Amino acid sequence: MTYRHDASAMMAALTVTPNWARVRGPIDDETLESILTEAAKMAEGAIAPLDIPADREGAVFDAGSVRVPAVYHPAFDALVEGGWLGLEQPEDFGGMGMPLTMFAAANPLFERACPAFMMAVGGTRSAALLLAEWAEPSLRDDWVPALVAGERCATICISEPGAGSDVGRIRTKAVKDADGWSVSGQKIWISFGDHDIRERIGHCLLARTGDAPGTRGLSLFLVERGPGVTCERLEEKMGLHGSPTCALQFDGARARLIGEEGRGLPQLFTMIRHMRLTVACQGLGTALKCYDVAATHAADRRQGGNPKEPPVAIIEHPDVRRQLIAMKSAIDIYRLALLEAATAADLSAEDEDLARFTAWMLPLVKNFGAELSFDTAGKAIMVLGGAGFTKDYTLEQSLRDSRVFAIYEGTTGMQGQDFFLRQTLGDGGKALQSFLTRARVECADHPAQAAVIEQFAAFMDDAMAEPDRSRQAWMADSVLRAGWVAVQAWLSTRIADTPEAKHFMASASAQLAMHIATAQAPVA
Repeated sequence: MTYRHDASAMMAALTVTPNWARVRGPIDDETLESILTEAAKMAEGAIAPLDIPADREGAVFDAGSVRVPAVYHPAFDALVEGGWLGLEQPEDFGGMGMPLTMFAAANPLFERACPAFMMAVGGTRSAALLLAEWAEPSLRDDWVPALVAGERCATICISEPGAGSDVGRIRTKAVKDADGWSVSGQKIWISFGDHDIRERIGHCLLARTGDAPGTRGLSLFLVERGPGVTCERLEEKMGLHGSPTCALQFDGARARLIGEEGRGLPQLFTMIRHMRLTVACQGLGTALKCYDVAATHAADRRQGGNPKEPPVAIIEHPDVRRQLIAMKSAIDIYRLALLEAATAADLSAEDEDLARFTAWMLPLVKNFGAELSFDTAGKAIMVLGGAGFTKDYTLEQSLRDSRVFAIYEGTTGMQGQDFFLRQTLGDGGKALQSFLTRARVECADHPAQAAVIEQFAAFMDDAMAEPDRSRQAWMADSVLRAGWVAVQAWLSTRIADTPEAKHFMASASAQLAMHIATAQAPVA
């Protein structure tokens, strides 16, 4: 399948996403096709050639600074010149002012091409949205247009030794003096925390500004690379070798407060929402690449058949077709979920119900996009057999690269806790009811899907009634997975007559029953 084919599939998925009609505004079908076609051309022509060289060469740490693969520089410039960093950014700051849904539709094409390189872009565009919303005017007007124009880059700095996902234990301190703020502490796991693509890098950083315990004492700052900021090392990783993951030391580095003191974590969620959608795009893009390799190989590779005749393409073998339909079914339904979450996010500011629904969907699309990519890479390797285990094909690299998708921006366990404890129990089940209401309407003429929705609803009644909070935490992963089965059943109605939807529905009820049984297992 070509990149153009993937663009066409995305356009088709948008046409069956009801909220797209509310989101699209002046984007007619011709404009949509033009944007996604150009994205496909850019991804295939300028970004995809980076993927293997970046993995083989990797980023290099030398005398306190980081050098990325040389092929990155012209590719980054090409993205900038095409305006792709500003697609969903406000027009007031040089962006195109398009809905977030357009980012979700186009970005999987770039992530398919080279996810390690695209890590340089993700933090920058998320930071631009964050600063546009929360920074005071002088800081906002200085940095946001420069980020959108690709003149500067940005990162997100949260994790510390001993304070990864547990942000309430952050120890980095910010101190106010006559000249403003200064920050001291260490941050780790910073993607593109240092590099030579651009000279100016801004770090969006959480630091403690008061004595309040936990997250209440955290404020958000912008600290620019320069005096007081040192790159200490690069992490040696299993995959994404072309993406430098840095440990940064801040020693009295000058900082500018973003937004309100003590409100750093709530403000940061502007950036986190975008970055979780970015992970979802990474997952879909990588799955598309791996499925393409497997499908192409199955059509080209000849083996088996009548020994008196020439060997047949292995796609003629039923078991190979079974493997391919399983991959494509997961991809096609996931694409619909990504667009559903993105369109809901676009409408959240004006629709409180959709705002709750967006928060409920984000853990699902983030986590299962990550799992989709890793699972598709593994399944594609099996289609190729021994050849898939070699570096002659990109599948082994995709397997290595995609494993981290389920870790950063919140592990699978964290997504389960978020989905069940916060987004379902935390709002009294309002977001769940929003989902059930919409799903019941769309599934009304599809008895099999409707039965899955009711099976899930009954399970959630029991799960929410569980009085033991510790047991609910134990159940969270199973609830997350049960929710994903229900969401897929709902969305499969939009492509109900396809082999992909029928393949999923053949086992949907059994999958849901398995997750319910797991939730009911004794706590270890």
